[in-house]
This record gives sequence, C-alpha cells and structure tokens, in this order.
Amino acid sequence: MLSNWVEARNTAQTTVVSLTIGLAALAGLALWTSLGMQRAATHLHELNEMSDHWGLVVQNVDVADHALTDYVRSGTPVMRQPVANAAGDAEESLRWLRANGGPADVRAATIVGDLYGDYTTLLRETVAAGDRGDVTGASQKADQAELTLVSLRKQLSTVVQLKRLETTGYLRAAETQNGRLRLAAVIAFVVDLGLVALCGVVLLGHRRKILRQAARSEHEAMHDALTGLANRSLLVLRAQQAIERSGRTGEPLGLLLIDLNRFKPINDTLGHAFGDRLLQHVAHRLTGAVRDPGTVARLGGDEFAVLVPSAQDAPAVAGRVHRALEEPVDLDGLSVDVGCSIGVAMYPADSADVHELLRHADIAMYAAKRARLGTSVYEPGLDEHSAAQLTVISDLRRAIDHGELVLHYQPKADARTGAVCGAEVLCRWQHPRLGLLGPDRFIPAAEETGLIEPLTRYVLDHALAQCSTWHAGGWDVPVSVNVGAQCLHDTTFPDQVADVLERHGRPPGVLTLEITESAIIADPHRASAVLTRLRELGVRLSIDDFGTGYSSIAYLRTMPVHEMKIDRSFTTNMRTDPSSGAITRSLLGLAHNLELEVVAEGVEDEETWRVLAALGCDIVQGYGLSRPLPADAFAEWLRDRALTELAAPTS
Repeated sequence: MLSNWVEARNTAQTTVVSLTIGLAALAGLALWTSLGMQRAATHLHELNEMSDHWGLVVQNVDVADHALTDYVRSGTPVMRQPVANAAGDAEESLRWLRANGGPADVRAATIVGDLYGDYTTLLRETVAAGDRGDVTGASQKADQAELTLVSLRKQLSTVVQLKRLETTGYLRAAETQNGRLRLAAVIAFVVDLGLVALCGVVLLGHRRKILRQAARSEHEAMHDALTGLANRSLLVLRAQQAIERSGRTGEPLGLLLIDLNRFKPINDTLGHAFGDRLLQHVAHRLTGAVRDPGTVARLGGDEFAVLVPSAQDAPAVAGRVHRALEEPVDLDGLSVDVGCSIGVAMYPADSADVHELLRHADIAMYAAKRARLGTSVYEPGLDEHSAAQLTVISDLRRAIDHGELVLHYQPKADARTGAVCGAEVLCRWQHPRLGLLGPDRFIPAAEETGLIEPLTRYVLDHALAQCSTWHAGGWDVPVSVNVGAQCLHDTTFPDQVADVLERHGRPPGVLTLEITESAIIADPHRASAVLTRLRELGVRLSIDDFGTGYSSIAYLRTMPVHEMKIDRSFTTNMRTDPSSGAITRSLLGLAHNLELEVVAEGVEDEETWRVLAALGCDIVQGYGLSRPLPADAFAEWLRDRALTELAAPTS
C-alpha cells in the first residue's frame, strides 16, 4: 500500500510542488532576513548619528560651563577668550537635529535650542560686563547662566536618556524579530530537508516502477499478449542463439511449424471471444506436450512454432503435439475438434540460417496441410512453387493496394436473339516483372492466404465503376462477378455489396454474383443466410460450374439463386460426346424445373449455339461470341456489334 502511494503520479507531483514551495519559502526568509538586517543597520546608523549630535551639544555645553567657571574664579581678562569661543558652539548641532531628526528629536532640539540660546546670551553678557570692568554685573550674569545651565542640563539628560532607551528598545525588537526569522528559517530548513528526503524516496520508487515497466515492456515485446507464449521476435532470437550453440557443439536442432486445421470455421461460427479462449487452451496443451527445454511460440492467428534444441527429438515432439491437439476441447459446454498440420525443418541439414529454417518449416507445413499428412518433414522436392510463384504470392497484397489488377469482360448473349445481355468479369494481373498473369497464377494463392476477400472487393468496386461509366455512355451492361467461399461465410459481405452499389449509383439488378457449389457445401447454413440477404438486396445469384464438384442438387433446391451455369467441360463436347450431351440436357431440364435461367459456358461455335438454343438454353457465353476483352476493347466491340445488327437485313 505504501509503495503504491510512493509510486503514484499524484504523490510525485505533490512532493515536487511542496519542495518547490519550501525552497522558495526558505529563499524568501533568507532574503527577508537580509533586508531586515540592512534596515536595522541603517536605522541604527541614524540613531547613532542622532546620539552623536546630542553628545556634541552636551560636550559644547560642558566646555562652556568649564570656561565660565574658570573665568569667574580667576577674574582675569586672560580667561575671557575661552568663554567667548564656547558661546554658541552647540547651535550647529541643534540646527542639524532640527533639520534631520525625527519628530521627537525636532521637538527636543527646539526646546533645548531655546534654553541654549538663553544660556549663550548670558555667557556673552558676562564676558561683556567683565570687559567693562563691572565685576558685580559679571558675577550676576554668571549666576544667571549657571541657573539656566541647570535647566539645560536636565533637558539634555532627559533627551540623552530617551535616545538610549530608544536605541536599546530598537535593538531588543530587532533581536526578537531576528530570532523569529531564525526560527522560521530552521523550521523551513527542516521541512525542506524532509521534503528532499521524501522526494528521494519518491524518485527511487519511480525508478523501481520504471524498471518494472521496462521489464514488462520487454516481456510484452517478446511474448504473445493472448497466450503468454513467445512471439516471433523471441522465437527468432532463441533460434539464432541455438544455431550459434549448434555451431560450437555440432548438435543439430529442429523447428516445428504448427497450423490448426479447423480454427477459422470455429472462430467464424462461434465468435472471436470463443476463438481466443480456444487459442489459450491450445497454447496450454502445446506447452505441456513440448516440455523444457523447447520453446513454444505463437506466430500469429492460429499458427504456432516449436523450437526443439535437438533434431532427434523433433519427431517425438511432433507426435506429442498431434496427440495433444487431437483431443477435443470443451468450452462453454461445446466440444470442438481442432487438429493440426505440422511442418518440420532441421538445422543445418535443411537450412543455413533462422529465416530459411522458418521458411522451410512453413513449406513443409503447407505440404502436410495439402496432402493431409499430419506431419511433413521438409525436402527440396516439397516446394512445388517456383521462386517466381513465391514472388507472385508475396506481391499479391501490393498488387491489390497499387491497382495492378486489371479486369477483362467476356460478353454473354441471349441464346435465341443473340442480343448482348451482360458480361462476366475476369481478373488479370499486370505484374511489373512477369507481365500479364491469368487467374490460375494468383487466385489459388489468394484463397490460400486469405486475400480472396480484398481481391473480391477490388473486383466488385472496379467492375461497378466500369458499369457506371458504360451507363453514362449509353450502354446498360449487367456484370457478373465470381465470389469465393470466404465471402459467402462473411456475414458482412451483403453490406459490403450494398455499399459499393450505392457508391457507384447502380441498381442491384445489374450485378450477378457467381458462386461455386463447393462454396455452398463447405458451410451450407451460413452460405444460405448470406445468399438470402443478397437476394433480398436485389442482387442476382448464379451457381457457377454446376455439376463438376459435388452432388448438390438438394442444396440447389433450397438455395435462393436465379441462374445455373453449365460448365464448359459439358458444352464443348456435347456434340461429339453422347454422355456430355446427355448431362447437358439433364442439367437444362433440372434448371428449368427449378425455374432457373441457364447460362452455357464454353460455346465455341455457332452449331453448338444453335443446339443449345434448341434445347431451351437461355444465355450463351464463350469464344463463339467473343474472347474476354479489356474495358475499352469491350466498348468498341459493343459498338461494332450494334452497327452490324443495324446493318443486317430485317425479315
């Protein structure tokens, strides 16, 4: 409790402010004391100067008295001059006192001056009588002067005594005030000393707090916040240290890269909070399965890694990890199966450094995931991607952000009239080094790396922007956009579609979203909910490549779709392959019974077109109509086709 108080920010602020005030008060006391002493010295100097002038007055009076006494006693003219000289000597001091003294001094100087004036007059009259030879007159004047002197001396004695009392009282008062100031200075010093000590304690407390925060920050920088496991930075650091030890000891080491198999659908279905708790349980199981001295790390998402100091232990650790993650996890009354795919890479057999070790373990993990092997050990032959393909995958995000993807448009036409009724949007990648890449070079990578959703948003945005441009030019061409399974499992996808339609000012009916039956089968309930919201929005829905993957007729009956697309593998060979023709006719009948429009892909020639039209196919698409074209070329193609239709004779 005390340490918390010491380390509190308010405590530090209060202590610093109090210390500042205390030091300012101590400095103020010192300045006040200095000024007080200066004032006291000045006043004492003034009092001393007054006393000195009163002393001169007393001294002059005494000198005159002694001179008069000597003159009277001797009766000789020789003693006359001292009396004449002493008469009036104190008048200068009395004038100074009246001019510079305080009120009391002025009053006293006035009274004493009057007596002293009488006394001086009598002295001079005594000398004058003596000069005339009037001994009796001189004696009488001398007696009168003595009587006046008594009064003068009493007055001077009173004044001198008062001046002494004033000086003594002032000194006593100054000493009292100085004593109080000294006491206040001592108290301020003691308080400041206490505040300095408290400030030191607070600073030490904050130093400890900063050290703890630094340690916590260092731990957070090296550990995953959700699971408490090591993160990628700490894994790389420990792997580098292990490689250095391996270089000294010759002991090889292993790295396991672990990816959970069914985490994404669980996370999407039950929510991120459930997914986070599941990851914490997985981390706990991994830690128990690996044991020391291995390092367990979470690299991000549902991807974990295990650094095994001995390569010989790597297969055993992989087996324990599989067994630990094969057991269902019970959370909130739900039992979920996770499972994992593990890739194993060795140092120095497979890799020269830590980054290559991680990359090779990642390649092995994806090989295990694709082949459903559970665990796969890296071999050079496992990497089925060329270096160029790996570059393509790593550049895909940048391509989306920098607008390197371009759209081509393949027209669709009414099978009976030949009128253009829309266009399918096909994505191409204008790679800065590899040139124009077809969708087979990057779409699978986008689906595998989770970039299919931003890629789909990109295609939707640019396709509807082009649709709006065509509309402004007088061409109303609906567009069809392919949508991956991840979009159908995203409950926010209908809102995204609504936003892009509104942004480009196009009605929902101009957009057809083409989905594969495999996307529906993966999670039929969620896909059905998303498709229903899209249909309610007014967007048209089409099942693409129907009949090539799954037996999804039961789902087709309940899915809110508008059209079915027959795959080119059936239409292209329908005139030469009886089975393809039978399947095509069956699919046409099925679609019409379900009140769906039918689009036939792969229509390469007019004969196939006529056969499909005779069978009741609604829309055709293929090279027999046009190849996919860039936007400008597509607009030119539309103009040429319109001119051709206008020039054609009417029957």
